[in-house]
Amino acid sequence: MSRVAKLPITLPKGVEFNNQTDNLSVKGPKGTLTLVKPAGVDIKVEDGALNLSPATPAHDAITGTIRAILANMVKGVSDGFERKLELVGVGYRAAMAGKDLNLSLGFSHPVLFKTPEGITISTPTQTEILVQGSDKQRVGEVAAKIRGFRPPEPYKGKGVKYSDEIIIRKEAKKA
Repeated sequence: MSRVAKLPITLPKGVEFNNQTDNLSVKGPKGTLTLVKPAGVDIKVEDGALNLSPATPAHDAITGTIRAILANMVKGVSDGFERKLELVGVGYRAAMAGKDLNLSLGFSHPVLFKTPEGITISTPTQTEILVQGSDKQRVGEVAAKIRGFRPPEPYKGKGVKYSDEIIIRKEAKKA
């Protein structure tokens, strides 16, 4: 069996797990997340922890994947996920316009990004963007879309970058 799948998922206080016939749902203080129940994976709740096991040896890999997804769902509804972005460049600014994100990224026009459902975007400063939500995949997807408007370039490092991202700089052309 997969090493990841062997680890139990502990359910924190205030988090409920519901194992229906075709869906798995996790409900907590930050919201509710659902997942289509995969075939070949048995899920049991014992002593406030989820234990997964494959129905057959052929389902080992999917059991580990489902365990990782369920662990992210439990963490998301209890603590939530966040991704921090930084704007690097002269005149690059971010501001909230209602629920939408207004970006000035050196184009001739401002970029307006509509906040998707279930995601919270905030701008602590003009050069920082904070993307928060309970679904890890959606938080990462929204952060990647915002970064995609002006990815960091390798010569000066200008653009939208993740706060923990390291930009490897290139040397300029020599004459």
